[in-house]
Amino acid sequence: MILDDIKEMLPFMKKIKVYAFVGPSGTGKSYRAQMVAGEKDTHFIIDDGLLIKDNEVVAGESAKKATTKVATVKHALFYEEEERQEIIKALKKYKPQSILILGTSDGMVKKIAENLGLPEISETTYITDVATKQEMETARRIRVTEGKHVIPVPTFEIKKDFSGYLLDPLQIFKSKGKGKEPYISEKSIIRPTFSYLGKFTISDLVFRQILEYLATQTPAIYKILKTRVENYGDGAKIYMEVTIMYGYNVVDGIKDFKEKARKEIEKLTAMNVVELDVVAKNIYVPEKEN
Repeated sequence: MILDDIKEMLPFMKKIKVYAFVGPSGTGKSYRAQMVAGEKDTHFIIDDGLLIKDNEVVAGESAKKATTKVATVKHALFYEEEERQEIIKALKKYKPQSILILGTSDGMVKKIAENLGLPEISETTYITDVATKQEMETARRIRVTEGKHVIPVPTFEIKKDFSGYLLDPLQIFKSKGKGKEPYISEKSIIRPTFSYLGKFTISDLVFRQILEYLATQTPAIYKILKTRVENYGDGAKIYMEVTIMYGYNVVDGIKDFKEKARKEIEKLTAMNVVELDVVAKNIYVPEKEN
């Protein structure tokens, strides 16, 4: 059944030129997506549930967050109406002249276009057109043995959505030939929860130990009195009560500690710190020596 939003947009949607980029899973499509899009002079990409404009995610949620491969495929196809609606509204807002859809088969990209009410695909690029057999085998081996996936946007764009995932930036510089502009892009490597690594959780004790160590490295804090950690899907919320060392500015001391704590926790645990409250409860005054 065609959605009401699609019906309203049909006159506009018909004008969008739809390109496809097809290749088996793990052969390097996302790695090369922006390069192919650039060659088609399109600024919009649909990849694994995301609508990407240049280097920015403008709608959707990555299918790579799904906990099973079946759920990943359904999400990538925009199987749920709510998922389709979000992408359709974004298309209505940005009114792209063209768009590149990534998929593992001709049937998959065709289905994505149909589900979103887009015109038929006008031109398809296959991974074998832009990558050698050796490059595809290397990409596939990394996917299978290390569970690494690539998302064609900078790490800061998706960090908030992948709290708790192992996440690394990947910068790419490629020459496109003499006299042509080089292809420069930043992408992100993630290891989804269904990879060979399996799921992982982080105990509240880990957060407390990190905070206690950082407190010993912060002259303004004498000791931690209380720590409460709550883990949520989008990150951790932390509440702390501390004793401040006499002679230090309370506001500056707490601010310095919070900045260090947030940075270290996100670096060491891959978890976002959604909220960090530090309350000064006491002031410690050292006894004077006789």
